[in-house]
Amino acid sequence: MSKHQEALQDAPKFRFWKSQMESNGIKINAINDFYIRRRHNGEVLFAMLEVDADTPEGDKIPPALFLKGHAASILVSLIDKETKEKFVVLVRQRRISDGSHTYEHPAGMVDAGDAPDEVAARELGEEIGLAVTAADLTKLNPRLWFPSTGTSDEAMHFFFIERELPRDEIMAFHHKDMGNQSEFERITTVVTTLPEAHKVVNNVNGLLIHFLYLQHVGDYETMKLL
Repeated sequence: MSKHQEALQDAPKFRFWKSQMESNGIKINAINDFYIRRRHNGEVLFAMLEVDADTPEGDKIPPALFLKGHAASILVSLIDKETKEKFVVLVRQRRISDGSHTYEHPAGMVDAGDAPDEVAARELGEEIGLAVTAADLTKLNPRLWFPSTGTSDEAMHFFFIERELPRDEIMAFHHKDMGNQSEFERITTVVTTLPEAHKVVNNVNGLLIHFLYLQHVGDYETMKLL
């Protein structure tokens, strides 16, 4: 292994997952890694693992694990200063789920040592070109939520931000080419209304964040349109 490559056992997401397993009474006997993908700097991005582990009840826990770590997803609500009409900014890119162009909210991976709100703020700059600070964001879920508890350690942090802007400044976020080439991202931004976004988004996290946001701000009229 190159000295620049992070070992699996040293990766913060691996150490956090292992500590959580052990704190919940799981006895890990062996771990086999079938594939590890690293960032350009050698850090572990994710891994496909087979885990031999026993539960406190004496059972074997299902062994397949996609080690991914945590992620932050952010709903960006841009409000027309004159009409008060709300728009959201989505990112459009191809995904491995089916190869299609998908519409999602800006999001990014969060390692165990990272502050989720700081990662979220940075992702907004990288993915849609919106300059914000962590203090500008509002958290929507009180604790970690897991999209796929049976096969992955991935856990979500949901945030939103509202900004009042003139209509022309809102539309300036439409159809911008963004993304990080080193992470194979080819992103195009899309500005649309939230009900229209709900029709095109097929990512479960994206659909959930719509309801979390609307409930938080008390916009039940828009919620009826979803």
